Amino acid sequence: MREIAADLERWASRGEPFALATVVATRRSAPRPVGSKLAVSATGELAGSVSGGCVEADIAEVARSVLAGAPARLLTFGISDELALTAGLPCGGEIDVYVERGDSPALGALRRVAARNEWAARLVVLEGRDAGSELLVLASGEHVGRASPALAALARDAVESGRSGMVAADAARVFCDVVAPPARLLVFGAVDTAEALCRGGRALGWQTIVSDPRRRFATRRRVPSADELLVAWPEETLERVAPDRSTAVVVLTHDDRFDIPALRGALASDAFYVGALGSRRNQRRRRELLVEAGVDEWDLDRLSGPCGLDIGASSPAETAVSILAEIVARRAGRQGGPLKEARGRIHADVV
Repeated sequence: MREIAADLERWASRGEPFALATVVATRRSAPRPVGSKLAVSATGELAGSVSGGCVEADIAEVARSVLAGAPARLLTFGISDELALTAGLPCGGEIDVYVERGDSPALGALRRVAARNEWAARLVVLEGRDAGSELLVLASGEHVGRASPALAALARDAVESGRSGMVAADAARVFCDVVAPPARLLVFGAVDTAEALCRGGRALGWQTIVSDPRRRFATRRRVPSADELLVAWPEETLERVAPDRSTAVVVLTHDDRFDIPALRGALASDAFYVGALGSRRNQRRRRELLVEAGVDEWDLDRLSGPCGLDIGASSPAETAVSILAEIVARRAGRQGGPLKEARGRIHADVV
């Protein structure tokens, strides 16, 4: 939703109706993950993607019919004899796409939640009793929509996992669309690799924060790509940022005065990734210091050090690629090896 939010707000501000197509299920190697969206305005503008171009034209036609008054539709696309020369998916996968009008109260509230970088889950009944009804569950517990409030309980597991998907419901097929804040990248140490990390993190749509107590290091000239630059000691930064399950922490400082409190606090938080630069010898020494500082073995096992994937990186830019790749893999629950050696699905459904 965040990827197309600007287009949706532009259309809404000028009173232009639009339809919204959402990938609600995938099978095999689908080109786009569950939750991907394509919006089609009444004047024919497109925003977003549900298949990387394979079926967008067909979906746009359905969207126009929905805007003209036809009911919402649940579509399935994939390789078949009939679709091979038209709207087939060349990757060999299948996708289910739900096409609806975009002017419902719950969808309007969902856009506003996404713009505020907050959590929410929208449940929509695709098939069965009360098909087409919807319910938006906000982080505060407030509900928006006309579906049965009993559906709210179905959103809990999806919000906890941070992933959109089908949820079990009696005599109905229900899709839960989770909107989550962007991932955050918290970097300790305003060094050259910090700027490369922030530049790459912003390209991924993440919020980037750099902290360094050394005022001459923590300057906009040195780290122009950081969304937020903090001149603060690690303890102050951790209290202010409060790393959560959508936060990755990387320590680049190479100084025990900064490394130990930063890592100790990060490992005690809910951050999904904690990494630190440094040689293997320095990592061993650092682990001993962390144990002395009261960090237990279970938390130490969470530490990626040396951080990054083994790609032979040497420059700050290459090092940033290595670290960001490991963070992406960790977030998706992957190991980060060559795709040609992997046996699972290529794409991971991560909000």
